[in-house]
Amino acid sequence: MTEAMTVRDRSVAVIGNGPVGQTTALLLARWGVPVVLLDGRPGRDKIGSKAICQQRDVLDVWESVGAGRRIADEGVTWSIARTFHRDTELFALSMEDAGRSDFPPFVNISQSRVEEILDERIERQPLIDVRWNHKVARIDQDADSVRLTTESGDQVVADYVVACAGAHGEDLRSALGVRFEGHSFDDRFLICDIRVDLPGWARERRFWFDPVWNPGRQVLIHPCPGSTFRIDWQVPGDYDLAEEERSGALDARIRAIVGDADYEIVWKSVYRFHSRVADRFRVGRVLLAGDCAHLVSPFGARGLNSGVGDAENVAWKLAYVLRGWADESLLDTYHTERHAAAVENIEVTTATMDFLVPHDEEQAALRESVLTGAATDPELRSKVDSGRLSEPFWYVTSPLTTPDPGRPFAGRPPRGQVPPSGPGILVPDVPVSAPEVTRLRELLRDGFCVLVAQGAEAPDVSSVPWPVRVLSLADLDEDGVVTEALGTRPGELWLIRPDAYTAAVVTDPAELTPALFRAVGGAPTPGSA
Repeated sequence: MTEAMTVRDRSVAVIGNGPVGQTTALLLARWGVPVVLLDGRPGRDKIGSKAICQQRDVLDVWESVGAGRRIADEGVTWSIARTFHRDTELFALSMEDAGRSDFPPFVNISQSRVEEILDERIERQPLIDVRWNHKVARIDQDADSVRLTTESGDQVVADYVVACAGAHGEDLRSALGVRFEGHSFDDRFLICDIRVDLPGWARERRFWFDPVWNPGRQVLIHPCPGSTFRIDWQVPGDYDLAEEERSGALDARIRAIVGDADYEIVWKSVYRFHSRVADRFRVGRVLLAGDCAHLVSPFGARGLNSGVGDAENVAWKLAYVLRGWADESLLDTYHTERHAAAVENIEVTTATMDFLVPHDEEQAALRESVLTGAATDPELRSKVDSGRLSEPFWYVTSPLTTPDPGRPFAGRPPRGQVPPSGPGILVPDVPVSAPEVTRLRELLRDGFCVLVAQGAEAPDVSSVPWPVRVLSLADLDEDGVVTEALGTRPGELWLIRPDAYTAAVVTDPAELTPALFRAVGGAPTPGSA
């Protein structure tokens, strides 16, 4: 038995070495913040596809830590989502790109493979200390630090903690006094990873309502690398996988899709999905992220993708606080922004589940009429809900965002589309003409940046006590691509946050400094870091 130890050599402790925890650690290290990454498991679990759909903007975040391009190249690219009712195709949705991204709308690759690639990046990062077999049993905090005690008695003391403990983080939430309200769905979902050759299916997501081979319920099929397909069947709440295997019904279920083709079941599981969100994402010096903070049904791929959004948001804010560039109150806006994102995801995915699993005969009859009519009526197709696919959240109402009356937010756009650029919106990824940099977002993730449009004078930002880069669009935008994608107007100054979201668009240079301070939650308090 080894002697318990106490360690304080890291600014941030991250609990949970899954993809959200890995991303958080890598992004913090990119900001120069030392991290200890703790996990209660003995090592990496490499079984099963789990979260497979990685969205374009998430790939871009991973590329900022050197992993996005590799994940995209190894994954299966798809840009069309087909939806069927029984044997009739209702519509095929193409994903829109507001810019000219280097990344496809979605890439399918198993969560376990993503974790392996992120592990490789972590191994090369001296600021990250990974510790397996460190299950956190107790959290104590005071005004200056957080003390984590593991089941073995080891202690880790850090300035802040990010809890990325996954869906089973109930002990941590309970210790923090966090409520995790919501509900669980009665129906279950059978998930199988099947290796099989299905010509013509390798580049499309397919969703069936009420197919003859799963009557009254739904089926979702995603292509994955290595001629593998992820198939999700909606099944009754009393579904018995062992009995279906014993009776041969599982083989018949698979044969209804793959026909006579040879197949291999790589992994299988049965899930009951949940719709829950923590009431607080910040408890003192502890911040919750990923499935530890929110759970949604998988239709729309909003789980892991939203968790990466949490990671990026919390990383830059912790970095600014730890460097003394922002007051600790900036961390309150992590809850404000990401809790709102989680609530929207709950709203979107709950609407999908209500359509998939009607609550009563009236709802079921309405759904049937929509599905039947959508085959011939284009207007009804917008009412068919097979899952609104993952998209970035827009911080238009955030206290860090300065509204622009000339660019009012028109609300959530139609499925597959993105809103026009403006305050609170993620900047589109477009090519730039700059030394050693090819994409706009590559310039925007190192700190705050001001883009100076045609006809505007470069502003004086010397009074701001943290680094701010001022870049002329005339120097970056020889072909006018950035100007067109953003919709910039002469004389404008665009203030961009470290996570590539637009914080403000102003025409009066005197308005820029107040917008800068607003974007970090106000002026830093002397000695706050």
